[in-house]
Amino acid sequence: MPKSIRKVNVIGHLHPDTDSVCSAIAYAYLKNQINEPIYEARRAGAINRETAFVLKHFGFDEPPLITTVTPQIKDIEIQHQPGIDKEMSLYSAWNLMQKIKLDTLCVTDGRKDLIGLIAVKDIANANMDIFDTSALANAKTKYSNIIQTLDGTMVIGNPNDRVNEGHIRVGTTPEMMEDSVLPGDIVLVTNRYETQQFAVECDAGCLIICCGADVSKRVIASAERHGCAIIVTPYDTYAAARLINMAIPVRAKMLEGNILKFSVNTSVDDAQKIMAKSRHRFFPVIDEDGDYAGLVSSPNMLNVQKKHVILVDHNERSQAVEGLDQAEIMEIIDHHRIGCVETAGPVMFRNMPVGCTSTILFDIFHEQRVEIPANIAGLMLSAILSDTLMFRSPTCTPKDKAAAETLAGICKVDIPTYADAMFEAGADLTGRTAEEIFHQDFKVFSRGNVKFGVGQGTYMTDNSRKAAEALVGPWLPEAAKAEELPMVFYMFTDVKTKTTELLYFGNGTDEIVERAFEVEPKNGMAILPGVVSRKKQIIPPLMATLQNILDEDDD
Repeated sequence: MPKSIRKVNVIGHLHPDTDSVCSAIAYAYLKNQINEPIYEARRAGAINRETAFVLKHFGFDEPPLITTVTPQIKDIEIQHQPGIDKEMSLYSAWNLMQKIKLDTLCVTDGRKDLIGLIAVKDIANANMDIFDTSALANAKTKYSNIIQTLDGTMVIGNPNDRVNEGHIRVGTTPEMMEDSVLPGDIVLVTNRYETQQFAVECDAGCLIICCGADVSKRVIASAERHGCAIIVTPYDTYAAARLINMAIPVRAKMLEGNILKFSVNTSVDDAQKIMAKSRHRFFPVIDEDGDYAGLVSSPNMLNVQKKHVILVDHNERSQAVEGLDQAEIMEIIDHHRIGCVETAGPVMFRNMPVGCTSTILFDIFHEQRVEIPANIAGLMLSAILSDTLMFRSPTCTPKDKAAAETLAGICKVDIPTYADAMFEAGADLTGRTAEEIFHQDFKVFSRGNVKFGVGQGTYMTDNSRKAAEALVGPWLPEAAKAEELPMVFYMFTDVKTKTTELLYFGNGTDEIVERAFEVEPKNGMAILPGVVSRKKQIIPPLMATLQNILDEDDD
């Protein structure tokens, strides 16, 4: 497996049924046994009650939801620059920017929550504000920041204390300082004893002794009596005066509100649109737990790693998650007609005329000599029973039945008893809406420029089937509108009598149903004895009828 592949999503079709979910789980398990374990089953929508029953019965959680395989921020190279503490000095932040060659740093708290953003322009603006002599006090700057910025040594005082008042002054002579130095001020002085002592006696808050000059014991003693801190720096007065305001913490100058940031799940396309409208160069990234994860910029968007996917139980773009054209399709395992999915290169495409995808997987397990665990066997058995309506569907083949019987032996399940329980769970309408029932098994198809949808519900009793019809039938116009389809058809299939009552909506659907199935519909319903398979008994005649109508229109 190439190292560039982070993981492979094994995905069934939209509006997932039992086969699409169970086959995704089973195939991901199989691939992880024979390859590097990076295969993960996903579902492309909400699972129905039948599938929920199956998963619970065999001890599985629902696979995580995936709605798009469009490249996301997580699929590009994120610059994993750690967040900085809000008390870091502007000077330290600037030095860090030079070292890592970034002009933006993110400020985080102890929990990795993003609390601010500091850019090189913010530091430049602060450095240019040479008349702001109270910046240290306004920012409640720690003395430790001043010591670090001036490469100094604290002679008297506590590095963790803060500057709470005063202005920054340059001490020249006592005469010049007499009216300018006030209590609490920070005074930059050199080696002149008189100047140092006068500043202390003026109740300065801190002396900055420049040029590494010595401090006499008398000045130290006086400073202790007056509560004046003393810091010695090797820098001369000019350099110290230029640098000292850079000791203020980044929290005083950082951007706090309205920070433009992206989630790791933000699509690359959306991020690029937002970046194009912003004057910022770097943007924070927040991970799925809400923590700061790093930075991205426009150049990062040029090297996108496509998502890798395996499609099971479908091969048509209309039935797949969004963004499939931007993903790398690695394999397709299906038992339906071959549709319109295109790939950039050759892929392993296994399509067989059997009743269920899990029947194909059963063969692959044996070909790869991978033992099928009991819980996986239970999922695969459930998929076969669901798709073949417990061997009643005309799509069912001897291979399906043989695979199901072997799987039943592995998971120690009595097929008739279990199938009845599974179908009854799927038919339970308690608390369900028409929309939920409609989408439990619904697929979109196309013929030429015409798109249509066909859904199916399977029922063990007349009462459950009629209750579903009463809910879904009136909702079909809303369904067509929501799905943006001109025609929708819905099969209400009685498993035991092998009969389907077909409801439909859309212009010309009466004629289409009449011609396709050679029946006379009544009140928007066609009764189709012996019809239980959407794939084999509904889709082909609908496709042929629509094609005939298109040909007639052309003539």
